[in-house]
Amino acid sequence: MFLAKVYIRLKPTVNDPQGQTIMGALHSLGFIEVNKVRAGKYLEVTLNESNRPAAEARVKSMCEKLLANVVIEEYTFDLEEVASTVKAAVAKKAKP
Repeated sequence: MFLAKVYIRLKPTVNDPQGQTIMGALHSLGFIEVNKVRAGKYLEVTLNESNRPAAEARVKSMCEKLLANVVIEEYTFDLEEVASTVKAAVAKKAKP
């Protein structure tokens, strides 16, 4: 089982009105040292997949088909192996 941590952000050439609004609000709160803000999305996706290459391919496909608008956004992801909650629950019950 794998946990994919997916980071999606606008491409550098795309205007980011949400980031500009956040920067304006930070300035109005006194954080005048803030020079630039780019807003993005963070997602966690757990996959019932047994091997890393297959999990990577599935996450890439998810990003390109749904999670990111590849015309204006770019994405990266980290993949970490995690214990299955079903296996962990069974192991916990089996302990005396």
